[in-house]
Amino acid sequence: MAGLAYSIVTPVWNEEENLPRLAACIERQWRAPDAWVIVDTGSTDSTARVASELGERHEWVRTVVLESGDVARGGPIVRAFAAGLSELGDDLPDVIVKLDADLDFDADYFESLVGAFERDPKLGIASGLCYERSGEEWRAEYGTRSHVWGASRAYRRECLQDVLPLEERQGWDEIDAIKARLHGWTVGTLFDVPFRHLRAEGSRDGGRQRWLDQGDTARYMGYRFSYLLARAVYKARRDPAALAMVWGYSRAALTREPVLPDPEARKYLRRTQRLRELPVRAREALGKTDG
Repeated sequence: MAGLAYSIVTPVWNEEENLPRLAACIERQWRAPDAWVIVDTGSTDSTARVASELGERHEWVRTVVLESGDVARGGPIVRAFAAGLSELGDDLPDVIVKLDADLDFDADYFESLVGAFERDPKLGIASGLCYERSGEEWRAEYGTRSHVWGASRAYRRECLQDVLPLEERQGWDEIDAIKARLHGWTVGTLFDVPFRHLRAEGSRDGGRQRWLDQGDTARYMGYRFSYLLARAVYKARRDPAALAMVWGYSRAALTREPVLPDPEARKYLRRTQRLRELPVRAREALGKTDG
């Protein structure tokens, strides 16, 4: 299959500085999108004006404004993505990309990203490899082999239809990948397709609270406690506050917070977190993808 078309949806909140940079990246792409929908989620700066000016400059740029609402962490992003899909209409393109505003990438980025879907008809969700600045250098941020970065997340249309609706809460970008795999799709990071994340992952969320929320989300998704503990210790090497994940998980368990209402998805996740799988997950997290 060749010549797949793609469109982009970008949720934004107070991105007046990053949005022009992202626009320049998209404008210089070797393979241009059919449409780029910018969805403002209640910005208090000039983001809406910048988006409107982009819409006046390019006929393929569309803008949507959502009222901000009191929803769970992660909810505004999912609501914005859903609004972007609605703006694209019923006849969605072959590939739909959820793209954050705080990214930078080379002119061949979408040529390579969409090309991967053309070469592999079973590829359902994919991202490039995220690089974040460490001092004066850009360092690759690896996840497990099946990890897909939320900041640049591409869906094959048929796969997206299989996993909708997305969960309106933190963890939505792990839950949809699990559902995709249960439907027989492959998901993962394309290690030869780099993009640069200009704002460190989770930097807007606030130190300890960010990790507490991740612990709560892990309990919701059905993480094994042993895996959550190993993950917290691993993350704490760079940020000791990551140990708060353990309390976030435990607090949610003690108060009997709701869990993901999809037992097959929870069961699948727990299978990938069995003790004998931990060495494999650890190698993947270190970027050792061979073998």
